[in-house]
Amino acid sequence: MIRASSCRADAAVEREIARVADALAALRVPAEPGEYDIHGEIAAALAAAGLCYDHEYRLGPRCRVDFRVGRIGIEVKKGRPVARALRDQLARYLAFDALEGIVVVAQKSLPLPAALDGKPVRLVSLNRLWGVALP
Repeated sequence: MIRASSCRADAAVEREIARVADALAALRVPAEPGEYDIHGEIAAALAAAGLCYDHEYRLGPRCRVDFRVGRIGIEVKKGRPVARALRDQLARYLAFDALEGIVVVAQKSLPLPAALDGKPVRLVSLNRLWGVALP
């Protein structure tokens, strides 16, 4: 039986992850950015959306997510990461109580599950945000 309080918590997490993903949808980074250039753009987008964040948030020994906004993590991946390795990394991060969901910001789109261990996973693909570049 599902308790009403758990439904409210799930809805709250979905709202929080949507706020983070919406803020990141405003990203416009160069076609060949460095990873820390992307970090700078993410920090600016979060601040512009009025979201407080921690950068390089330590979850545990040798386990650090790039950003944390409330209980939502943000992991940045340059290039095209290996999907299986990324899923394993995300599962490791989501095993910590400090995170209730995660948003992956990647240069290129890749298949990710909608949830890991019952916690939502979202993808913000930078190449989809670039759109068509006209000379």
